[in-house]
Amino acid sequence: MHPTYQHSSLLKAATLSLLALCAACSREATPPAADASAASTASASTAGAGAALETRPPNGEDFKPAFAGQTRAPGLKSEFALDISEVAKGLNGAWAFEFLPDQRILVTERQGNLRIVGKDGKISAPLKGLPKVYFEGQGGLLDVALDPQFATNRTIYWSYAEPREGGNGTALAKGVLSADDSSVEKVQVIFRQMPTWESKLHFGSRIVFAPDGKLFLALGERSLPETRVQSQDLNSHFGKVVRLNPDGSVPSDNPFVGRSEAKPEIWSYGHRNIQAATLDSQGKLWTIEHGPRGGDELNQPQAGLNYGWPVITYGIEYAGPKIGEGITAKEGLEQPVYYWDPVIAPSGMMFYDGGMFPEWQGNIFVGGMASTKLVRLQLQDGKVVGEEWLLQDRGRRIRDVKQGPDGAVYVVTEAADGELLRIGRKS
Repeated sequence: MHPTYQHSSLLKAATLSLLALCAACSREATPPAADASAASTASASTAGAGAALETRPPNGEDFKPAFAGQTRAPGLKSEFALDISEVAKGLNGAWAFEFLPDQRILVTERQGNLRIVGKDGKISAPLKGLPKVYFEGQGGLLDVALDPQFATNRTIYWSYAEPREGGNGTALAKGVLSADDSSVEKVQVIFRQMPTWESKLHFGSRIVFAPDGKLFLALGERSLPETRVQSQDLNSHFGKVVRLNPDGSVPSDNPFVGRSEAKPEIWSYGHRNIQAATLDSQGKLWTIEHGPRGGDELNQPQAGLNYGWPVITYGIEYAGPKIGEGITAKEGLEQPVYYWDPVIAPSGMMFYDGGMFPEWQGNIFVGGMASTKLVRLQLQDGKVVGEEWLLQDRGRRIRDVKQGPDGAVYVVTEAADGELLRIGRKS
């Protein structure tokens, strides 16, 4: 949520019924029918902006945005044709991918497999050496990232749902890719989300390296009635962005270092379930988190700030009631830069800075799962001024999105026969 927009109201603890919890699980796991219209072309300027693309009524019927342009930005459509090609097919439950320096691609599959897609599109056997994952509900092997010095140390990082005594939780590990690319060696678990809890939901899990060499890990709040309120608890990692040194130790300049009632890894708090995170051209962190029924949020998390969940939200319970006091703003709690209601179910995110699409420079791209589309956001002065929907004709859950070394946009789809797709420009 954006730090400029703060409002006052009263605080009340959030509660949920088990019915709502079950609905939450099905909502985030099951996509609706794909939109009938296809978006195969995309506009790069607000001059081509039209009516908002979302025409369905919001779930938060009486919720109002805190400022103009906070939701339902004008629709955009590019004036050039796109070339969509299949790089690989046959991935099973893909969650994330990362380009290696030689342009081969690391891909995680939720059941616990890390694979390499070759330049010829062939998918390797699973790499050996990774720890066991908790593969239930939304758990499994999740994000993957290269160490900034990968070219010399061959170190990779990955996040996963870790099975533990008494439950499970998100963990972050690192290891060295073997010389023959068949295994990961010298594996170390460098961070464990605490407390351990028995839940199949909301593991969050995006890894982002910052220019200063530190890394951010975005975490979920495990979804349950008794865990969601811990998003506001500084003695819990639930619903937090944490900031770590590459070895898992705590940076001395983290905002809560030295406070006995707070976990020192915490960077920001009051989040729900973050599955999209990236840096902008200035090296600043941006995230997108799942809302409940409505209220997906684009945020720019800053040190020590509170992003409101579950005290304020632009969403409602899956079963229908409002959440807590049903408020969208409160003094001291940050507003989102942008929100969606109904949701897009966001996963994976990047800022585009390639040469293939100069019209898209500085735009955000977000994978949509339940919405089965790729969302493009145009920004101006830190605010969203236009939105485009792409790949709707394919009806596929888009799990991750990256810019390739060639300047094209790549996405991976989540299915038993998932695809790695390249979005290029038709000549």
